[in-house]
Amino acid sequence: MSKRRVFDIDFEPEGLTPTGNEDVPEAKEEPARRGPMAAAISENAAAMSERQMAEAAIRAENDRLAHEYVSLKRDGGIVAQIPIHEVQISKLTRDRGTAEDPEFAELKTSIRDLGLSNPIQVEDTGAGYELVQGFRRLKAYKSLHDETGDTRFASIPASLVAKGEALERLYRRMIDENLVRRDISFAEMGQLAASYARQMDVDISAAISTLYASAGRQKRNYIGHFAALMTILGPKLKFPEAIPRALGLRLTKALEDMPRLRLQLETVLDAHDPSTAEAELGILQQVLEFKPDGEVVRPLASSKTTLKLNRKSGPVKVTGAKGKVELRMDQDFGAVDARKLEVAVRAMLDQLGL
Repeated sequence: MSKRRVFDIDFEPEGLTPTGNEDVPEAKEEPARRGPMAAAISENAAAMSERQMAEAAIRAENDRLAHEYVSLKRDGGIVAQIPIHEVQISKLTRDRGTAEDPEFAELKTSIRDLGLSNPIQVEDTGAGYELVQGFRRLKAYKSLHDETGDTRFASIPASLVAKGEALERLYRRMIDENLVRRDISFAEMGQLAASYARQMDVDISAAISTLYASAGRQKRNYIGHFAALMTILGPKLKFPEAIPRALGLRLTKALEDMPRLRLQLETVLDAHDPSTAEAELGILQQVLEFKPDGEVVRPLASSKTTLKLNRKSGPVKVTGAKGKVELRMDQDFGAVDARKLEVAVRAMLDQLGL
């Protein structure tokens, strides 16, 4: 059995490829050609590099848009349609009274006919939305939706405030809007200051300085007096927003000087249970003229009370002023029996403690 011969095989130097002209002196060596796998790997690496650069650019743009969105949200620049049932009114004590708003019907008509030109402002809590500004506008939308069932009023335009904004800033947003409108009463401002002081555990003066920083010193002083009045007598008053500034200041001073006056006022208010702002003001002015010990307090120079009553015989206008009480109605009192008239007048005077 013959042995198998082994041949030596000479490989070409790495990086060179035979050209077929090795014996020709003029022939030059050519660089090796890349295989399909190497070309694919190279192309894939280039594609990955381009993709990474594109992804980095997208991330940078997303970051820019996110910062811009947060900035716009912080400044109330993002507006969306918010379902009215998702707007809560619980975080902030409202600075609007509960008395009937004579302009509310006009606001509803304007929204129904022309739409809402000024969106409400809400805080995005993550679980819903908390009202910051626009209590009357939201109330008008709810009222219109209840009355008409129109889907136009099922959601309301709202600018979004970023979640977690400082409570102080939220209060300032709400208050400054109503200060601009100039129809908020001193009692409402005083009540809000008292509520904010309790919520934030600060004294009244600090609360007023924080909330009403844009108001003048004299106005802040008035708010302080009404805050004290609302703290002392607030729960007993049905129409505090109707109290004029002068009467409120007098009441606060009298209550501070005469602690027993508080009990007298509460007793009279409970007994009469006034159903109108005019009637409540009349009671406050009447009681203010007397100290609990019987000494007369100087009455208000401009004290005057006007009441309108509805009776079976027709409407009655009652005017009370210094030294007189006047009744105006379609009735001939000259034809009333003198004894009945006397009994009626005595009963009135007895009721007034005169």
